[in-house]
Amino acid sequence: MNLKRRITMGCAVLAAFAWLGTAQADTWPDKPIRFVVPYTPGGGTDTLSRQITEKITQETKWAFVIENKPGGGGNIGLDIVAKAKPDGYTIGMGQTSNMAINPAALAKMPFDPSRDIVPVALVAEQPMVMVVRADSQWQNLADMVKAAKARPGEVKQALAGTGTVGHLVGEMLARKVGFKVLNVPYKGAAPAITDLLGGQTDYMFATPQAVVGMLQGGKLRALAVSSAKRVGVLPNVPTVAEQGYPGFEAVDWKVIVAPAGTPPDVVKRLNAAAAKALAQPAMIARLADEGSVPMSGSVEEVAKYIKAEQGEWATLIREAGIRFE
Repeated sequence: MNLKRRITMGCAVLAAFAWLGTAQADTWPDKPIRFVVPYTPGGGTDTLSRQITEKITQETKWAFVIENKPGGGGNIGLDIVAKAKPDGYTIGMGQTSNMAINPAALAKMPFDPSRDIVPVALVAEQPMVMVVRADSQWQNLADMVKAAKARPGEVKQALAGTGTVGHLVGEMLARKVGFKVLNVPYKGAAPAITDLLGGQTDYMFATPQAVVGMLQGGKLRALAVSSAKRVGVLPNVPTVAEQGYPGFEAVDWKVIVAPAGTPPDVVKRLNAAAAKALAQPAMIARLADEGSVPMSGSVEEVAKYIKAEQGEWATLIREAGIRFE
């Protein structure tokens, strides 16, 4: 076979593959899409996953099947996504913990989020709320910082769990301001808040859903939120940045992900469908009720955002010397 013929045939093969990929994207989806939620039913991630897939279905008529695969701090579910056939029929919900914190803090991961997973669409971000008991002497962040600096290592921060976003936000604040606290980890937000109310600990960074009811009921007081802007559900609570620490921002984000190698056209269609769903007034209102705001961005912008977040969390974890099993 001469060189010219080999080149011609090679181009024909490449063209055939390109046509096949386009044809597959045009017919996709022709069956239900598996949506893996790496946490238990009824939790915040599960609820949001069901809300957004419901909205996408209303707009596109695509069918989704939700599968809850909890465990390993979200790693078990995301590992299923990472190892699935990259045909657009298995996607999942990633977030800060399993996409950025776990890879930096765990000695071993079952998958590499930067290699085995492709970010598809940013969904929402949510700040952490710094809360104290309603009868605490601390009226603002400055009071808390003054106490922590006066008693290094004695002020107690309750954690919903080691390596959670709340834990890392607390570490970020301590390093930014320059004080040391005693971290007290619990197995979930509920027991952590119970001990905070009982006086066993002094403060906590929690999700808005976990504390809004008790803030409204007068059992807790909010000192700050970790986002760059105030949160609609807590409009009177200032940000950390507003209270003397400009540039401070840390949020828990959620992102739809797919196995690496998923056809780019499919990824773009999922991205566009998610963006359209998140722009609906009803979806915006639902997110606002839980203290979240919708996110957006092209596939390229999403990838850039996730990469930057992974780098920033990894730096914080390394400098703070955080490791967990």
